[in-house]
Amino acid sequence: MENSDFFGNWGGSFIPEILHQTFEQLRDEYKKAKNDPDFWQEYLHLMSTYSCRPTPLTYAENLTRHFGGAKIYIKREDLNHTGAHKANNVMGQGLLVKRMGKKRVIAETGAGQHGMATATMAAKFGFDCTIYMGEVDVRRQRPNVFWMEKMGATVVPVLDGSRTLKDAINEAFRDWVSNVDTTHYVFGTACGPAPYPEMVSWFQSIIGSEAVRQIKEQHGKPPAKVYACVGGGSNAMGIFQGFMDNSAVELVGVEAGGKGIDSGQHASRLCGNDASPGVAQGYKTMFLQNSDGQMLETHSVAAGLDYVGVSPILSDLAEKKRVRFESATDVEVMEALDLTMKMEGIIPALESAHGFVQAFKEAPHLSPDDAVIINQSGRGDKDIFTIAHAFNDPSWKEFIITTGKEYDK
Repeated sequence: MENSDFFGNWGGSFIPEILHQTFEQLRDEYKKAKNDPDFWQEYLHLMSTYSCRPTPLTYAENLTRHFGGAKIYIKREDLNHTGAHKANNVMGQGLLVKRMGKKRVIAETGAGQHGMATATMAAKFGFDCTIYMGEVDVRRQRPNVFWMEKMGATVVPVLDGSRTLKDAINEAFRDWVSNVDTTHYVFGTACGPAPYPEMVSWFQSIIGSEAVRQIKEQHGKPPAKVYACVGGGSNAMGIFQGFMDNSAVELVGVEAGGKGIDSGQHASRLCGNDASPGVAQGYKTMFLQNSDGQMLETHSVAAGLDYVGVSPILSDLAEKKRVRFESATDVEVMEALDLTMKMEGIIPALESAHGFVQAFKEAPHLSPDDAVIINQSGRGDKDIFTIAHAFNDPSWKEFIITTGKEYDK
């Protein structure tokens, strides 16, 4: 991607005056880093020694046999350090923070994986760290909150609005405005004001560059289709970039269908009827909003997809029809998760399972000579409370009740 504030009609940098100098500094450091081959080599070294890069591309032999049709491969970002693709972006931004000489980082988080990654990075580099997280997400992602705090981060539950990801972003921006000289905002996805969409996508492109090599080694040719869940869009942009220039590879983004895109309880911006162009949180994209520009309530079983906006880069790619967007309902997600666990011994995050849903629908209709790749953006152990509740697991309920009584003694 070329350096740009806009991607077609989308993007930009709509920020308060007080942040202009801070953003100029960030732009300058980012441009210098992108033009410095030594920086990328430092980044690759960090990710290969501190994280688990390259992450594997796993052939899902049992799922392939079950569905027939195309061979199913899974890009295993769940095996990246902290359990998701989030570390790719966060560690890269951490190197930029060192260059800028700042000592404190803040971040928003929904599913908790970005918060986990940011807390990890802050511990490694010696930064003070504050994480903003909607109160709803704090409750459903308690294990991640526990580990963030144990790594020294301050986790601030956000009580405003829907108490989910968009509200955490708003609160993080308020903090940044008050602490611009000492603090860097580690934005977690390919959204927000420029240069964040492009910068986050650049760090995440490591996924796609690995996947291109890996599928060639294992399958001998590019895949027919690549699937990724889409919340803000960073994991999708990460893997899509590896195949963007090959028009023979179809790129499929899967949004949160929640209780159905006609129910009003979903987070589908690019494949539903409830989104429209708007400017919020510093950039222009498709937002779930009413005719007065007020943001709508969102719903997803997956905390990381429960967001009103989407990457401006993906809005552009949707408009250009380079990426096709679909949605997966909560029920479909649980079914795909259940099947994947039982057939492959792999536990996708609830977010990632959205991509599995669409791949399972389409792979049977392809040739056995074809392959598809699903980007498994994270691991599902963070979702144990939500998954156990969704499965209505009686032994888990008994464990929670019994453990609660024991700790009350």
